[in-house]
Order: sequence, then structure tokens, then C-alpha cells
Amino acid sequence: MLDYKSFLTNKSRYQQKLDIAPDSAVEFASNWRIAWGKIDAIDHSSTVLHEDKIAIISSNPNASLSISPSERFVVIGDIWLSNRLELLEKLAISASSWQGCDRQLIARLWERWGVECLPLLTGMFALAIWDRERQILRLARDRAGARTLYYTNTGATRWIAPQLRAIAPYRSSELDLIALRDYLCCAFVPGDRTLWKQVRELRPGIILSFPDETISAYWELREQVVEAAQSLEWHGARLRSLLDTIVCEYLPQNQPLGVFLSGGLDSSSIAALAAKFHDRTVHTYSIHFGAECPNELEFSSLVARHCQTEHHILEITFRDMWEKLPETMAHLDDPIGDPLTVPNLLLGKLARESVAVVLNGEGGDPCFGGPKNQPMLINNLYNCVNNLEALPAYLMSFKKCAADLSQLLRSEIWDAVKTEPSVFTADLNASGSYLNRLMALNIKFKGADQILTKVNNLTQAAGLHGRSPLFDQRIVDLSMTVPPEYKLSGVVEKAVLKQAVADILPAAILERSKSGMMVPVQLGFKKYWQREAKSLLLSKKLRSPLISSVNRSIDG
Repeated sequence: MLDYKSFLTNKSRYQQKLDIAPDSAVEFASNWRIAWGKIDAIDHSSTVLHEDKIAIISSNPNASLSISPSERFVVIGDIWLSNRLELLEKLAISASSWQGCDRQLIARLWERWGVECLPLLTGMFALAIWDRERQILRLARDRAGARTLYYTNTGATRWIAPQLRAIAPYRSSELDLIALRDYLCCAFVPGDRTLWKQVRELRPGIILSFPDETISAYWELREQVVEAAQSLEWHGARLRSLLDTIVCEYLPQNQPLGVFLSGGLDSSSIAALAAKFHDRTVHTYSIHFGAECPNELEFSSLVARHCQTEHHILEITFRDMWEKLPETMAHLDDPIGDPLTVPNLLLGKLARESVAVVLNGEGGDPCFGGPKNQPMLINNLYNCVNNLEALPAYLMSFKKCAADLSQLLRSEIWDAVKTEPSVFTADLNASGSYLNRLMALNIKFKGADQILTKVNNLTQAAGLHGRSPLFDQRIVDLSMTVPPEYKLSGVVEKAVLKQAVADILPAAILERSKSGMMVPVQLGFKKYWQREAKSLLLSKKLRSPLISSVNRSIDG
């Protein structure tokens, strides 16, 4: 065990390992957890830091823990900052002399400005700051929600970790029935709930403090349209300038780079910008599902040739998807019902053979008005046609089980959850343009709870550092300043993004309609999965624990 005193005694030796240069290696610090409160029963041999009210457990303290120069603050977390040069300047530290990691940089920032430093941070992080002097533990998560952070909300000992499975031994198996309802509607659990009643997820842009358990926001997503009278070209140029900056910040130093390339506007834009600015080989990666299934290889290959990337194409079979499903579900940690999850993992494993950092185009639809907003806009204008209010219409837009809940759930469960408020209601009823309200919903919930969680967990599982430039908080903020008519302009999707990248993409990419990455789910079930799924889902071994858990939730 390494307690705090021995950590300080050997600080210089550990610091050599802790403070690596930012892209010299890809390290993941997610294998840690914190016990706060009553920790008498915690096994000291498993902790790397143990004080009166806190115990930190990590299999690799060198990749998860740093201390501030005054030795007052301990920083634990998964952190990647894209604006480290700007932060070093604020600290009056020469970039050429800095050899520290981003976690150590936050330790210095926190020592100077405390919680006020959080709005200065740009990047991906889920972190905990232990103030040894005031005995306060603070948790914080980045503004987009690129990293996850979970905590138990009951008991004398609170457990905190970036992964649900890390705190699984310290919670009851009682299901959160409202979370179950929401999962069936969305295929992910939105908001701070998880499927476990005693576990919550910290929301993006939020600080949670112990012992008083106060929750406060250091950032909120708000519509703030600027220069509404300016042209589409003006707003496009403004977006392009920011994109150039962000993509350059996201490029690894002196390493080849990977880009997941579907051939759609979003991933093609990132691939083109990466190829323009990166001084090393850019590898692009695309998938298809065999000759009998439609694919987008025509478009992804066109972009790869246009950008002169080293292109890789992976064929994924139905057998591959079934056999890799258990591994994928384990890496997802939080359940996500998306048919692209297994392909994401397999493509990540292919990419890891040649790169350590991979970019993606996630974020274009939520930020700039993808086609999935159109049904909701039509419903808002002509709700007399289908007679749906805003919340039912929004839940129906996910095309999951919202309309069938009363049949899917036992009557006593349905009675318990049907009138419970939805996490979406406040944003749906907020002021401002209707399109921006829809986009805010997609950024805050689908972005943080499905898209980023899925992509980042699966790229990390493949040993990659995944980065999403279009979900950078500065892009998110800028998207809320663009007039709505320059996002979804009639039938023209993402008009401002198309304007921003018009000079670097082929016309065929700019002019094609959005189709999305279509996974042949129906064909897969017909030809291969139906038999396997039937055997699995009807197994008594599978059904009994779930039914028992639901029964306990009802009885409670």
C-alpha cells in the first residue's frame, strides 16, 4: 500500500512516471475508485491513498493520481485537455519547460483558482479533487460529457468511479424502474439515473461536493444567437475558423492519426481537416456488412482519395457481431441499445494496429441540425395531424418502445412509473427557438448519455484515445449562437457546417442527403441472430435474476 505520506516521500520518483508529456503515450486512468465517508472497513493493502474520510483505490496510481505543489490537493481522474498551452500561459509556465501531465496541470490550476478553474478547462475529463485541509471532496465532469463519473447516493460510505462496474460490489441490485422506463423509450438511460437505484451519474458541467452533497453547475447550455442579420457565409466562416483551431489541437504530436470515416458530411469534414493540418500519415477506416447489404463505401473511398489518406475497409459479418456482443456490452458499462456498438469496437481494434489516436465525426447532427429533428419540427407545426404533445412526440422520435410501454411492462410497474416526470420536459418547454431546444436535448442527453459514452468506452477498450472535435465544448457553444435557419434550412441539413467546409470536400459529399450508417439488423436476425437470440432470451438462467430484481423493486 502507498499511503499519502509515503507518496510524498517518494514524490520525485513517482513524478517521473506521472508527468509524461501529453501525447507521448496513450494512457487510460479509468481503473480507479474512491470510498468517501466511513472507510474503517476498507482494506488498506488495496489503497494508494488512505486518510480519515477518503480511500483511493487504483491498480495504477501513476496514471490516476497527482498532487498539487503545496501538497494540499489530490487530483484523481481521467483527463485530456486540448487547451493545455493556453492554461500553461495563464500559469506563467513555459510550454517548452513543462513536462507534466494534464492531471498535474489541473492540480496547479486548482491550487491557484479552486473551482473557478473549471470553466477554463477545455477537453475531456471526469475528476475528483480532495482538499486535505478543508476535508472537502469535489467531483466534476467536462461540459460535453465525454467522460463518465458514477457515485452511490446512499449509505455511510459513498463510492465514486468512472465506470459502473467498478462500484458494482458496493450497491444493491435493486432496479431503478424509472430508468428502466426511460431506457425502453430511448435505448439509453438519460439524465443522472442509472439502472441501479442506488447509483447516479454526474451530469456534464456539474460539480458535486461532499460532505454537504451540494450540486452546482459551472456551465449550462444556452441559446445565445448572435449576429442574426449576418449571412450564412459569415456564420460558416466563423465556424470554420474554430474548426481549424480545434482539429489542430486534437492532432497527436509526431504520430500517425486515425479517422473513422463513414462518407457522411461530419466524418468527411474531420478527415479533410485532419489531412490538411497533420504532418504525419492519416489513416481512415470504414466498414461494410458484406456484398448483400447496402453500404457507403463509394463515398468514404471518394473522401479518402480526395484527402490522400491511407484507407482501410473492414467487412463485419453477422457472426462477428454476435460473437463480439458480450465483450462489447461489458466495455459499454452503461447499457446502450445501438446496433453500431459492436462495429465501433471492431473498427477500433483494426485502427489500433496502426494508430493510437483516432478522430470521429460524432456531434454534427446534435449541434448543427441533422434530419432527425425534422419530424419533431413538423409535429410542432402540424400537431393537429397526429395529435401528439411535445413529450410523447419526442419519445416517439427515438423509434423504440415508448408507445408500447403499457404492454411491455407488468401493470404494477407501469402504474409505478407512468406519471413520473421525464428528464426531457424542462428543455422541451424552455424558451427560445424550437429547433435549438431539440438540439439542446440531443446534446445534453443523447450526446452525453449515448453517443460519447459509446464511442469513448469502445475506443478506449480497443486501446485507442478517441476524440470528437464536433462535440468540443466550444463547437457546442458556437452552435447555440448560430441562427436556427442556418442549421436546418428547409430541407437542407446542417447548412452552416456545409458552408464551413465547402472548399475542402467533393461536391458529391456536400450535396448527398443524410442516410446514416445502416446496420442490416433485420437481415441479421433473419439469417443468423434469430436462433441464437431465442435460445439466449428464453433461458431460465437469464430470466430469473432480472425478474427477481424487478420484484424486489416493486416490493420496495
